[in-house]
Amino acid sequence: HPDAASLVGAVDIINLQMPLYPSTEHFFDDAMFARMKRGTYLVNTARGKLIDRDALVRAVEAGIVAGYAGDVWFPQPAPADHPWRTMPYNGMTPHISGTSLSGQARYAAGTLEILQSYFGGTPIRDEYMIVAGGQLASTGAKPHKLD
Repeated sequence: HPDAASLVGAVDIINLQMPLYPSTEHFFDDAMFARMKRGTYLVNTARGKLIDRDALVRAVEAGIVAGYAGDVWFPQPAPADHPWRTMPYNGMTPHISGTSLSGQARYAAGTLEILQSYFGGTPIRDEYMIVAGGQLASTGAKPHKLD
């Protein structure tokens, strides 16, 4: 294929692994989605801004994109009203590229503990809190001292 626009019409799954440059911002826009085969799956673990946010929603709703998965948003963190949060046929995970397997196991254990606390109605440990009551919490609220 001479270019990406040609390639997207020939594949069933697209996995984005590309840098974000001015030339790649919104690389997947309405025009690129229109070139894709109907029912293509799209995975983005590179950068959220590679995809035009609203064009993706339209492509999913039209059945061009059968499913979307990723671990990156734009903006990040995504606001509560971000349309990908309610878009059908998508799965999002935390962005954890470059971490070790032991680090990922700690993330999973911490996430489980947070969910158990939340759904059990018990306080979430302070060291897990990033924002509380609209303010930075825990270590994020304290200045870091460099030695």
